[in-house]
Amino acid sequence: MNAVSGAARFSHRFEGLRERLPGARLPWLTALRDGAAATFATLGFPTRRAEAWKYTDLAPIGDAGFDEPLTLLEGSVALPPAGAARAVFVDGRFRADLATLDGLAFSARSLAGALDEVEGPLGALAQPARDAMAALNTMLFEDGLLIDVQDGVDGGVLELLSVATASERPQAFHPRHLIRLGRGASLTIIETAMGTAGAAYLHNPVFEIGLEEDARLTHGRLQQESRAGFHLSTIYARVAGGAVYDNFTLNAGARLVRNEIHVALTGPKGACHMNGAQLIGDGQHADTATVLDHAAPDCASRQTYKTVLAGRARGVFQGRIHVHQAAQRTDGYQMNQALLLSEDAEMDSKPQLEIYADDVKCSHGATVGALDADQMFYLRARGIPEPAAKAMLVEAFLIEAVEQLPEGLLRERLTDAIAGWWQGQEAAA
Repeated sequence: MNAVSGAARFSHRFEGLRERLPGARLPWLTALRDGAAATFATLGFPTRRAEAWKYTDLAPIGDAGFDEPLTLLEGSVALPPAGAARAVFVDGRFRADLATLDGLAFSARSLAGALDEVEGPLGALAQPARDAMAALNTMLFEDGLLIDVQDGVDGGVLELLSVATASERPQAFHPRHLIRLGRGASLTIIETAMGTAGAAYLHNPVFEIGLEEDARLTHGRLQQESRAGFHLSTIYARVAGGAVYDNFTLNAGARLVRNEIHVALTGPKGACHMNGAQLIGDGQHADTATVLDHAAPDCASRQTYKTVLAGRARGVFQGRIHVHQAAQRTDGYQMNQALLLSEDAEMDSKPQLEIYADDVKCSHGATVGALDADQMFYLRARGIPEPAAKAMLVEAFLIEAVEQLPEGLLRERLTDAIAGWWQGQEAAA
């Protein structure tokens, strides 16, 4: 089955669910969904003929024949220990009985129950008319998290946990998350995506994030989906003057991953930090694509991505920095580095700079290599076993990306995930 016929299944499913989706009686939302459905029916899943998808083949998603999740919203679900206030989604739907959102200094609630309040913000940043995955999400989303942090409020830390359960047939869910931080507000989100071992599913979340002047959002993302799952996420963020969007993404699970991040710096002295690590084992494919629009003067951006590949793994990094003519005195930096632990691993890297201003400081770089033989010899000569020596060198390679994080729960969670991934590779060897 090809990607076109796979897309037709989703279009057919939308027609069957159209009158039962949340907000079906809201004319503006119906029009938004119908427009997205028309776009998706025309575009279908992206193919490798599109430059942005040159290295990633979505045909396996079309072949899988995903169903919508079951309607059951109750029952026990195994969750990791909570370290902060938490919002929980099971198979893409908010579970109030598993959430701990009482006493927050800001508003965090189910999007499905507040759709009559989000006309305008919903769909303002995502581009379903041009982006097939955003269109798929827009036409089929059932729920998501709606966050509103008022001016000057420090929201502390919030965990956003997505859990996929096992089912007889593969299932797909498309949560839509809207996040707004008011002027001078701050918040840390620790987002974790996980699934039942062996479960096959498609998790296709879309985030729309708006930061007002001088706001700061730290967005830590830990992707630990089932090794049979597919994770396709898209983030759209608009950063006003003086505001900071700080994103760290760790890919350590799923069969096929695509993380796409679009950030627009729209006001003077805004900043964006997009850092991350991809830990890819045998048979996995992980693609990180970033698009950073410098649309205002005196803004800064930093990107550092590290990829470690074992077995027959394939990694992709595509990073584009677009500096508009008005964005004088832009300071942009991008670095992508890959460490190959196997001769069968493959890494594709495509950094891009598109500059229309004349007073800028922008640079990018990319490296791909294996473990340093001299360093391995040095460690082995001092009695360190080969697995331990490899672990030390891999950790040293990743430290530059991880140390961008502040001390605290987020850094602890990501550090533990890196250690757990390496232990899994050793056990599989």
